[in-house]
Amino acid sequence: MGGFGVAQKNDRWGRLLPALLSSAALVGAPAVRAQAAVTGPGAPSLNFYGVSGLIDMPSAQPQPDGQFDLSVSHFGGTTRTTMTFQISPRISGSFRYSSILHWGSPTGQHLYDRSLDLRFQLLREHGYLPDLAIGVQDLAGTGVYSSEYLVATKSLGPRLKVTAGLGWGRLGSYGAIGSPFGPRPANNFGYGGTPHPGEWFRGPMAPFGGIEWQATDRLDFKLEYSSDAYTQEVKAGLFQRRSPWNAGVEYRVNKQLRLGAYYLYGSKVGISLQMALNPNDRPTGGVLGPGPLPIAPRPARAADPAAYATGWVVEPGKVDSLRDQTAKLLAAEGLELQSLSVDGTTAQLRIVNKQYKSVPQAIGRAARALSRSMPASVSTFQIVPMVAGVPASMVTIRRADLERLDFAPDNAVALRKRVTIGDPTAPFALSAPGHIPRFTWGIGPYVRASLFDPQDPVRADFGLRLGAGYRLAPGLILSGAVTKKIVGNLDQSTRVSNSKLPHVRSDANLYDKYGDPALERLQLAWYRHPAENIYTRVTVGYLERMFGGISAEVLWKPVASRLALGAELNYVKQRAYSDGLGFRNYQVATGHVSAYYQFNGGYFGEIDAGRYLAGDWGATVTFDRVFANGWRVGAFVTKTNVSAAQFGEGSFDKGLRIQIPLSWALGYPTQAGKLSVIHPLSRDGGARLDVQGRLYEMLRDNHRYAIDQDWGRVWR
Repeated sequence: MGGFGVAQKNDRWGRLLPALLSSAALVGAPAVRAQAAVTGPGAPSLNFYGVSGLIDMPSAQPQPDGQFDLSVSHFGGTTRTTMTFQISPRISGSFRYSSILHWGSPTGQHLYDRSLDLRFQLLREHGYLPDLAIGVQDLAGTGVYSSEYLVATKSLGPRLKVTAGLGWGRLGSYGAIGSPFGPRPANNFGYGGTPHPGEWFRGPMAPFGGIEWQATDRLDFKLEYSSDAYTQEVKAGLFQRRSPWNAGVEYRVNKQLRLGAYYLYGSKVGISLQMALNPNDRPTGGVLGPGPLPIAPRPARAADPAAYATGWVVEPGKVDSLRDQTAKLLAAEGLELQSLSVDGTTAQLRIVNKQYKSVPQAIGRAARALSRSMPASVSTFQIVPMVAGVPASMVTIRRADLERLDFAPDNAVALRKRVTIGDPTAPFALSAPGHIPRFTWGIGPYVRASLFDPQDPVRADFGLRLGAGYRLAPGLILSGAVTKKIVGNLDQSTRVSNSKLPHVRSDANLYDKYGDPALERLQLAWYRHPAENIYTRVTVGYLERMFGGISAEVLWKPVASRLALGAELNYVKQRAYSDGLGFRNYQVATGHVSAYYQFNGGYFGEIDAGRYLAGDWGATVTFDRVFANGWRVGAFVTKTNVSAAQFGEGSFDKGLRIQIPLSWALGYPTQAGKLSVIHPLSRDGGARLDVQGRLYEMLRDNHRYAIDQDWGRVWR
């Protein structure tokens, strides 16, 4: 098992080899690899830190744009679980949770560590130039994995890649060749969670490198030279570092899954599992389900002028008949008719879309239904998506354009040039009420998880949630949900909050312990669109698991604007731990002013400033990338007037937001797919009320820029 030999710290050849590999990478043959499939042959694999890399060292190849990677690796008493997201073609971020036995000494405690990485692509491989990336590892953690690197990767053929780089911090701890940027200052990481840029790229610098050979479309071999001395792990007796050389083999099970086995540092066997998910690469290959209705073309006006007469408008019962026929066609498409208003030439159809994640797909199917139900004289379709009884926008389509472009090449682009998207107008005088059900209900599974508790890093409950809603009037909705746990261990947590702030979130385990079954929420919400570009919401009741009260919101959001501004004011009281009808003594007024902006490429930014549940004042910055098919990956940071000492471990609130829609995974149209928020720690500082039905989230998919992002599905 010691076939790679023992290399001492002053091994001259061990330090020269990465430099030789770097020379080969920079002056080798021109790049011949094409842009690889999402996870197919030639795509970059992940290292033990869950980023593009060899085995323990990073490489410079980026992952495909938008890809979400999940990896688990283990060796020498250390297990690392990492989520990595390719935020843009040049920027990626990683969140890691590590478990290390006996940290620092043979009798040391089991260490659970959270860390965050960022890396930037300086160059993409082209001609004789390599991929070149710069990265900061553990930029705001406790410093356990704190390091920085500059790395290059070059393809020397379709199946051979060579990597060489320079590391600082942990990646500069073995075989250092100097400290070109000065000594690395000693830092007191305190409660963690705070970046220390003053130490980046400082201290000893050491080379690393390796090669990767793709023997077959499924089998890869790797060899690397590591610059990580594993000082604390060796001190704790977790393994003996006999060699800087690591070798491994990886097997690609399918497009999403890769398995690896390795021999590391001359003494230990390691394993890894890598899973790659990409919004642009559906597991099913595309959306399944029935196709849309065919468009029914009208006869030519010259051939049948009588068909274009408008006398039918005053016929008794005609509008009701048209409404019923349209409602039947829409129901077959998974849409609900709320109202239909018609005159001789224009039909305004208000629909509720409860099936399609894609708003343009719902609009296209509604337009097809109108082409089959409306008399020939109706030449303009106004389709208004309704959200919680509020008209969100109005898409105006000329019927002649539908008929002419149905089978035209590039018909989605051509149709969009002729369509207008604006604020909805009032219905016409001739309006027929719709058939939308007043009462809806559903039952399904739920999962509630607690992550990163040092006593037990993963706890979870699985159970059933019964939800119901009743529409008292347009925009006035009574709704609620009850949960019952079937199996789980959240109630077994014995953690006692040591928070110096009001316990608005840190007592969550007490709700798990005493609240089963639980009234999760019971609320009455009133939504209005009182003026152009203005939307309002008032919600009263048991608003979330821990708080009840009243919440009011106003939003300014023009349909064709990237910018939205809002304000929310809440007065709430803490609910009893039993999740029943009772309350505790704590009550607070809280609220925020908010600004939202949609950037190009599906990027969304949000700033919320105001007062939080614990009475602290500050702001939250959120940045999401939202894909047309409903995928969302993002992060948020909250900083308030609570000091790091008051906040506790983590120093300030931050977390990740992830949503993977079921329609992407299953291939069938559905709107299911809950947004999950991952908090490294649940503390009381920066905690915001979790009221359901905030206006911007409900409306934005129905406004112009979001519709344009997915307009290609209008014909599907």
